[in-house]
Amino acid sequence: MVAKSRKQTGRSPATPADRDRNPLASPPGKSGGRRPGREGKAGSHPNGLSGIGHKLGLSPSALGRLGITLLLAALSGFLHWHHLSQLFENDRHFSHLSNLEKEMAFRTEMGLYYSYYKTIIEAPSFLDGLHLVMNDRLTEHPLVINTLQRFNLYPEVVLASWYRMYTGVMGYFGIPTKMCWSINRGEGLTPVDSCEGMGDPTYFYVACVFVLNGLMMSLFFVYGAYLSGSRLGGVVTTVCFFFNHGESTRVMWTPPLRESFAYPFLVLQMLLLTYILRTRNLSRAALVALGVSNVCFMLPWQFAQFVLLTQVASLFASYILGYLGPTKMQSILVTHMITLGVCFILMFGNSMLLTSFYASSLVSIWAIIALRDQFAKVFKPGIIIWVMQGLAWVGSTVLLKFMLSTILGVSDDAHISGLIKSKFTSYKDFHTLMYTCAAEFDFMEMETPLRYLKTFLLPLNMLVVALIAGRTFQDVVRFLRGGGGGKASGKSDDDDEAAGSEIAAKGELVYHSLQLLAFGVLAVLIMRLKLFLTPHMCIMASLICSKQVFGWIGERFKHQVVVFAVMAAMAVQGVANLQAQWGIIGEFSNLPQEELLDWIQDNTRPDSVFAGAMPTMASVKLSTGRPIVNHPHYEDAGLRERTKLVYSMYSRMSGETVKRNLMQLGVDFFVLEDSWCTRRTRPGCSMPEIWDVEDTENVGKVPLCTHISKNSRPHFTTVFSNDIYKVLKVPKVAKELR
Repeated sequence: MVAKSRKQTGRSPATPADRDRNPLASPPGKSGGRRPGREGKAGSHPNGLSGIGHKLGLSPSALGRLGITLLLAALSGFLHWHHLSQLFENDRHFSHLSNLEKEMAFRTEMGLYYSYYKTIIEAPSFLDGLHLVMNDRLTEHPLVINTLQRFNLYPEVVLASWYRMYTGVMGYFGIPTKMCWSINRGEGLTPVDSCEGMGDPTYFYVACVFVLNGLMMSLFFVYGAYLSGSRLGGVVTTVCFFFNHGESTRVMWTPPLRESFAYPFLVLQMLLLTYILRTRNLSRAALVALGVSNVCFMLPWQFAQFVLLTQVASLFASYILGYLGPTKMQSILVTHMITLGVCFILMFGNSMLLTSFYASSLVSIWAIIALRDQFAKVFKPGIIIWVMQGLAWVGSTVLLKFMLSTILGVSDDAHISGLIKSKFTSYKDFHTLMYTCAAEFDFMEMETPLRYLKTFLLPLNMLVVALIAGRTFQDVVRFLRGGGGGKASGKSDDDDEAAGSEIAAKGELVYHSLQLLAFGVLAVLIMRLKLFLTPHMCIMASLICSKQVFGWIGERFKHQVVVFAVMAAMAVQGVANLQAQWGIIGEFSNLPQEELLDWIQDNTRPDSVFAGAMPTMASVKLSTGRPIVNHPHYEDAGLRERTKLVYSMYSRMSGETVKRNLMQLGVDFFVLEDSWCTRRTRPGCSMPEIWDVEDTENVGKVPLCTHISKNSRPHFTTVFSNDIYKVLKVPKVAKELR
């Protein structure tokens, strides 16, 4: 443990039809309203809690139950916030790090995103900072790019504005917002200054991320309670999330990643969607709320469109099976279309949104529903029309997507198609291998389902889905035996939903089961996406408390005993998982990179251009402010080609060819890392082996990086080196060739 001595104090240290299934509303039989004819009597106006209940249309008992639910939700959120904060601090000893060390702790794309937050808060004014990030000259030198369009940076813009307002107000009133200390690092190292408090930029940033994800857990509790119709369902959802925390989120290790900001809004969006599916009378306010949550989910994260694609696909399958009426389905689709348009505008015309499978799918499904009568005339009701609607959706979506990409000349998402293709075939190229050789983009590891099995999350979900699938199968068989004249033909409108509330109740369960299967497919193909699967499994686990699904267990007391017995079985491994997390104690230190960044700051000009490994370039930009030519945000076609040129240093090409590539990009210094030359996550995944797929002419030769690590001449000059990094100066002739 480092010594810590105080240095200074800074200036800135429900509807009635739903109430029987909704724990947030009153049960039928009692009304919170006043008797007729007493409106004018003096003193009859309710006050306090009774007044709130009167305005909400809830009886006092229902209001009390609502209060308990919200209290438990708030407690869940607080516990998750505390859990995240403690894990982050334990892992890095973040409170004792210097400003430079805190920035270095944000590796890879985290450092890139945080750099724009830093740019805005250090600018003379907020508008000046906004102008700098919208006219960025450092990230892809010599290009000038609008990073708000390219990098989903609205979270950084919002947090930077809050930070400037917070420090401004506190400074005006003379209230300290941070405390700074001198940290003795030992081992002959110089002491560093470290600050704690909301006035510290990194502390403020991380604290806001953890508060947001604490609120997410509160929503999670409400979601589980609402879906299951029981507060105990909310408890089950929360407990499952904590017991499987390492499989559910990584926000405690990587706060600046886009999913840290986006996922809480997906939870809100799916909760609102569940409400819409459950209610028969669709309100405009619910659709507006759904649209706003859609926007808040899509703006921070470039991969949100793929999640929403699985959502509309699951909803479409529910529609085909007759559990979702065409009017409601089209209303949801139109809401998605409007929010997609809003995001397109707010992202300054980001073409990847319009050419996505998600956008094409919205148009395709809307057209299929609009033509449902024509489908019914051509195809026989039943399985045939279901299959034809599904084929029409797949075919028209793929066709429309590639037509739009061709017309608009967009190839930024071509790597996604290559990545998907590589999952099912032997196809591979440089860019797909850059993804698939990273563990998080590989197939799900076998240890993951085993961990689900140990906490009983997987068996419980299999039971829930099996029960829902069994009832759905019974409905399908009943429909087919009836000659196909019912809802599943897709002919009828919302108004002739059979037993409307029952259909809606089954529909939301069918949708959630299909969504679980979709998330399962994504997680199996790309391990990183288990961060959607595991939380949804926790949501589905809440259905063990649902009378609709598990009413066959018996009376309420017996049902609750079963639920607590299941949670007790989960706790055996779940508590062990939590103890393992709490046992992670570390302290961040990266002296070689600190030496590198200090050397760059002290020995290079502010306009010197750097190239190198993507994670390192993010740190160079963040901590030194030097221009770079490549970075970790790999979703742009031009950037991918730039990175390919830079990474030719790790190929088997000649030194002259690589030097010419760097000169073409205008690079002054290249940061060489020996580990990138030798590291091999699995066979075929070292950088020279990845290059062998593209550069077949030089297969078998010694990689250039091996030669350069021994002697950089005659092509480059070594100007700095330590155990990890070597800085190569590109010949001055590069300046003349620009």
